[in-house]
Amino acid sequence: MHRITGKAGGDSLIEMSPTDSFSDDMNGYDQRASSRTGSQGPSVSPPDVCVETCESLNTSLVCLDSSDLSDCIQYRSQPSEQISALFGLSRKRSLFLKYRSRIDKQQQSKDSVFFRDGVRRIDFVLSYVDDKDDERKQEKRRVYESNLVKVGLELETEDKSESEDGKTYFVKIHASWEVLATYANVLKIKVPFKVADTQDNSREIPMNWLSTPFRLPKDIMHPEPDYFTAPFNKEKSDFFLIEDKDTFFPPSTRNRIVYYILSRCSYIREECGDADKKGIKRLLNNGTYTSAFPLHDSRYWTKSKDANCESERYTLYKHWARFLCFFKEQPLDLVRKYYGEKIGIYFAWLGFYTEMLLFAAVVGTLCFIYGFLTYDNNEWSKEICSEQIGGNIVMCPLCDKKCGFWKLNTTCNSSWQSHLFDNVATVFFAIFMGIWVTLFLEFWKRRQARLEYEWDLFDFEEEQQQLQLRPEYETKCNDRKLNPITKEPEWVLDRTVTDIAGKLCLCWVTVMFWISLIIACIIGVIAYRLAVYAAFASIMKDSPTNKLEVVGPYITPQLATSVTASCINFVIIMILNLMYEKVAIWITDMEIPKTHVEYENKLTVKMFLFQFVNYYSSCFYVAFFKGKFVGYPGDYAYMFGKWSKLRNEECDPGGCLIELTTQLVIVMTGKQVWGNIQEALLPWLMNWWGSRKARKHPESLYSRWEQDHDLQGFGQLGLFDEYLEMVIQFGFITLFVASFPLAPLLALINNVIEVRVDAWKLTTQFRRPVAAKAHSIGAWQEILNGIAVFSVVTNAFIVAFTSDMIPRLVYMYAYQPDGEMNMKGYINNSLSVFNISAIPPENSPENGENPSWFNDSITTCRYRDYRYPPGHEKQYSHTMQFWHILAAKLAFIIIMEHVVFMVKYFVAWLIPDVPADVRARIKRERYLVQKNLHDYEVEKLKIQLSQQGNHECAAGSLRVDSLSALRSQSMRFDSSVSSDHNLTCEVATFV
Repeated sequence: MHRITGKAGGDSLIEMSPTDSFSDDMNGYDQRASSRTGSQGPSVSPPDVCVETCESLNTSLVCLDSSDLSDCIQYRSQPSEQISALFGLSRKRSLFLKYRSRIDKQQQSKDSVFFRDGVRRIDFVLSYVDDKDDERKQEKRRVYESNLVKVGLELETEDKSESEDGKTYFVKIHASWEVLATYANVLKIKVPFKVADTQDNSREIPMNWLSTPFRLPKDIMHPEPDYFTAPFNKEKSDFFLIEDKDTFFPPSTRNRIVYYILSRCSYIREECGDADKKGIKRLLNNGTYTSAFPLHDSRYWTKSKDANCESERYTLYKHWARFLCFFKEQPLDLVRKYYGEKIGIYFAWLGFYTEMLLFAAVVGTLCFIYGFLTYDNNEWSKEICSEQIGGNIVMCPLCDKKCGFWKLNTTCNSSWQSHLFDNVATVFFAIFMGIWVTLFLEFWKRRQARLEYEWDLFDFEEEQQQLQLRPEYETKCNDRKLNPITKEPEWVLDRTVTDIAGKLCLCWVTVMFWISLIIACIIGVIAYRLAVYAAFASIMKDSPTNKLEVVGPYITPQLATSVTASCINFVIIMILNLMYEKVAIWITDMEIPKTHVEYENKLTVKMFLFQFVNYYSSCFYVAFFKGKFVGYPGDYAYMFGKWSKLRNEECDPGGCLIELTTQLVIVMTGKQVWGNIQEALLPWLMNWWGSRKARKHPESLYSRWEQDHDLQGFGQLGLFDEYLEMVIQFGFITLFVASFPLAPLLALINNVIEVRVDAWKLTTQFRRPVAAKAHSIGAWQEILNGIAVFSVVTNAFIVAFTSDMIPRLVYMYAYQPDGEMNMKGYINNSLSVFNISAIPPENSPENGENPSWFNDSITTCRYRDYRYPPGHEKQYSHTMQFWHILAAKLAFIIIMEHVVFMVKYFVAWLIPDVPADVRARIKRERYLVQKNLHDYEVEKLKIQLSQQGNHECAAGSLRVDSLSALRSQSMRFDSSVSSDHNLTCEVATFV
């Protein structure tokens, strides 16, 4: 038996001779591994070879279960074939594990990212479970792996006997320098050619020492020097700064190149000619392979024992993914280096968004504090709570039959609560948030432009867009056309106008159908609220909870209806969300987008439309519809008509704004809490359960590919869900922020946790994603811009129509009876009068529903509206004050929108999207690329001409010698030869 170990940190391998008791498994494993290593030439000889007799180890293993020495001798004398047959497969498996455990104690750890030779790096791993009954899958794997070898990839297979479950094969893939250089040339990957001389020499910020606790070490923040870069050219490889070909391309670039090859490699024979049968994605979907992933470079809690491994995963966990680092800056350069630009851009945006939320949270908290400090100056709440005023005002029933008459002072608590959010500061905060959104988006553009330069993405659109064609698009291309930009022929999908129109029609009809389904569900929830309110009012009238001193006044029919309706709405949201993603993906796949960017943008728009309607519908209903179309006693408005007996819902007695606040807090907070639990807890539980057996093995036996295989796959839409979650939150804090100034504070707290939760799960609970490039946040930028504009309108309408701010101001300036600037008498002015005897029988309370204090002496009731009293010639029609208030509301909306939009556009014009220093550095880098390439070409040409001239000079000298000899003999000389020689030498000398 030979135990072969690779270099430091290399994988260990047990190779058995055919005479061993495990020859069947191991011999097949050796043959499979050697056959799939590819055409890389002879294998590398291991530096260390430890030889131990297999017979003695087999004997000792068998003796573990034998009762006496004679049995051991007997087993020792038997051939290996008889031993294997005697023990069977299960017995052989258990003995092999014991055997491997005993030997591997002396070996180096298998927790490595290299092939068995310890030299070639594992750039990608494929896994599969060999199903001997399915020959089609076996044939696909054989052809696919053969084609991978043909394109230059090197393969090494770990037999299932080496895996923890005894069923899974692992195919390790290595890309040689030739493959990497070729595809780096194709993908135009930028690599360094010169050390940058445009370092940021900005002056040191005063009091910079105050930020020291929030800083990370420079080697963590900036793990690489700053270089000037240019697209890689294989034929000009000596132009670039290549010190070591093995480490020139970082692991993230290597796995991106390998995945590019895997996505386009066919798994059928060439003679079959089916262009659609290609790509690892299809093989994963049909079960030919179970997973495909690049490897993490180490365990996250400890560095790799191999000095050649960077252990960047450990560094990220230590300085970024732990919650105790929540106050530290993010090492974005290291995130980009390890995970790629696409993930780096997401965390840069999330961190910047969180930083900007700090300013909004501070201002919102100050507005809330203002409402709290002016608590005692709330004149209208004092009147509501007063026994002389609110205690003597009898209000009309809030529902038919089951609701009785009630006194206004029962809404004392909700009136005080409403003042915390419905005050003068609300208007200021709504205007501030309109400006804050603009500053956030403009400053993000500048931050994004700086990242584009620092991460070599500023020419991404021109150089990368065309090269990121989706394999699904390429397989369906059937025509070649001339690209008007590159002037080169390219494959295109020839689709007729009818085909395009038909698919677009089908796609958007499906989108509208699902949006209609959401609206129908919301209408169902509204109908539920209308139907159960009367039931709760009747049931809770004599409820024991009413007698509780602390919580009794808060347990009301309105609260019970709102809470149960919110719970039902939340369940509906969760159920529909399970189907949204599949429907949106199906629609987008049917459109066959050309590039990955186009695919994600189309999917983003559809998913956001779904989620926008799903999450915001209930808030829009409370803000703009509830209590607006109620009617008045004797002529109430009904949902679906009077036959439905579902009377439109009135606002909470404390006002509509407090209900919008409640709804916003429930939906926003519940979504954030549930999202964080789902994101963090679910992957951890699944990984804990999936690796429960493997954790019992020694570290030396739990290979790097098995550890990563047991983790969760990040998936193509992993970042999509993260963006969607944050954009939905952004909508909550901008669209409805006028109703809840503390929303930015809640979002800030959530995002501080969200950054570390996302970092933790990405670093510890998920396989390493395939690195991908992205120069921006894509379609989310336009969505954020749309929300920013729309938020100005919604907040203006909330202040005007949902809040009571405008009616109070109109009363104070125009209808205050004493002509004073105060709110005395506002409550009595804002309530209209109705004659109880005029209430129709179908609206009157049933016997026993009225409270004990109600008697026949009470002839009128009050309701929220501005209508003429009974007996007036225009009784129950709107008063002039109603129209004055409506005009003031519309005027406020117009003024607020124009002011905010003017400020927004001025700020956007004032702040350039690209900082001046970044623009200068981009121009200098482009200049240096052209200059250095020109100098390189000139030098190369000089060398070639010099070599050619020297060669011709030498040839000319030999020719002269020959001619001299001939002249001495025949006295003849060819002058043309001499002149040609002199001319050639002159050219060489000049060069």
